[in-house]
Amino acid sequence: MVAANSRMHPGNLHPTRRGMLLAGASFGLSALGLPAHAAGYPDKPIRLVVPFPAGGATDLMARTLGQKLAERIGQPVIIDNRAGAGGGIGAEAVATSAPDGYTLLFATMGSLTINPSLYKNLRYDPVKSFEPITLTHNTSNLLVVNPGVPAKSVAELIELARKRPGELTFASAGNGTTSHLSGELFKSLAKVDLTHVPYKGSAPAMTDFLGGRTSMMFDTASNFVEYAKNGKVRPLGVTGRKRLPSMPTVPAISETPGMGDYEMSLWLGVLAPAGTPSAIVAKLHDEIGVAMSSPDIIRQMADAGIEVRLSTAKEFAALIRTDTAKWSEVVKRSGVRLD
Repeated sequence: MVAANSRMHPGNLHPTRRGMLLAGASFGLSALGLPAHAAGYPDKPIRLVVPFPAGGATDLMARTLGQKLAERIGQPVIIDNRAGAGGGIGAEAVATSAPDGYTLLFATMGSLTINPSLYKNLRYDPVKSFEPITLTHNTSNLLVVNPGVPAKSVAELIELARKRPGELTFASAGNGTTSHLSGELFKSLAKVDLTHVPYKGSAPAMTDFLGGRTSMMFDTASNFVEYAKNGKVRPLGVTGRKRLPSMPTVPAISETPGMGDYEMSLWLGVLAPAGTPSAIVAKLHDEIGVAMSSPDIIRQMADAGIEVRLSTAKEFAALIRTDTAKWSEVVKRSGVRLD
């Protein structure tokens, strides 16, 4: 069975974090109503494909979920990291797997709703290739700079970038990822020239960033909470509309004059290959819902700036369609296109 990463520390849940689960999602499992072929499911390990390298925030969230889910279903949940192409390699691996409930995708918003506008020869369809099960998490990226960068706010960073066009670099988890497009959106709205340095995942990007080889990053807030507290990075802004309860003094980037249209909120969820029996999808939905609703999971996520977010399968499917259209426009405006 998978083990939760030790970098996620439990703490006391702030009262405002309670009741964060989306209304309308029901998670009372009743095996009595399941057809025979699903009643015995699962009877072997489940593979949860994470389309990014081990060590990043996506991997940490998947391992925490996998541990709880394994405890619920009585079978190991094996985390399978398949990095590359902005999550596309892992997504394709699941899309082409047998629809039997034993291979699942832990998807990011980017791999499902941004990649279709970036890659010409994408070999999966975010709507047709998968059976959505449930959303699991919601978070934001965080704009952080190295302490050596002489900017103490987003406004100062914009001013510095305009004085030094092309000199400041931002690392990302890869071309087309949300950490990349967070930077592209920033460049577009702030009218600045930043040099993009792509990596194969957040972990290697963070290694170079923390080593001082790049100027800044836009990446999942949970990656930087401890580093910010220790003064190893300087957080300047949250990419979502709301400040994070774990970092209440860090403003949203949209609070900066001239950046009111800036927003990059992130969600993650679990999907199965298209054609997976509806009874298995329903059982997974219920078991994941119960696992994610446990108080220790909610505490761990809140401490890392991540919100537990559950949904029905239909709500998840509708969100994929809506956000695919939204990010198509953002990608078009940014001019980014990948082969």
